[in-house]
Amino acid sequence: MSDRLETVKSLIAAHPDFPKPGILFRDVFPVLRNAKALRMLIDLLCEHIKSTVASADIIVGLESRGFLFGPMVAEQLGIAFVPVRKAGKLPGKTVSVSYTLEYGTDKFEAQEDSVKKGQKVIILDDLLATGGTMKAAIELMEKLGAVVELCLVVIELDDLKGRNKLNRPFYSLIHY
Repeated sequence: MSDRLETVKSLIAAHPDFPKPGILFRDVFPVLRNAKALRMLIDLLCEHIKSTVASADIIVGLESRGFLFGPMVAEQLGIAFVPVRKAGKLPGKTVSVSYTLEYGTDKFEAQEDSVKKGQKVIILDDLLATGGTMKAAIELMEKLGAVVELCLVVIELDDLKGRNKLNRPFYSLIHY
């Protein structure tokens, strides 16, 4: 593991029994409190994108932590940023998809005019667990006519096998 990635990983906190008993929550917020580590993380994400994706038009950030890294990555790459949010959070006409959670269902939305047919997108989030939200984001982008070039996360919880639900290229920087 590179020194930069090791620095980022060393700052990720673990909170047992949050948000409920039996869950070990991996917290990326300490990385944001360290400007040098945050720059390392954004550089690592951008370097991976540049080395694996021929071209992209948009970084799609998933609510809510994908919003933290997405705009910085988009700016560094010189491309647009589009948020994907939970239902009812975006103004104007939206397109939505429903997805299943371990305790029910939820809905993701994007503004109808945020992505044009054929645009190449990279979906970015902080963490992949069971894969439900990333899968829903792929479906949403494809419903809008986008081409999903890559799904990218900072952290992957390997034991939950979320990547098995994804039908697009996927990469995670850190594995637990």
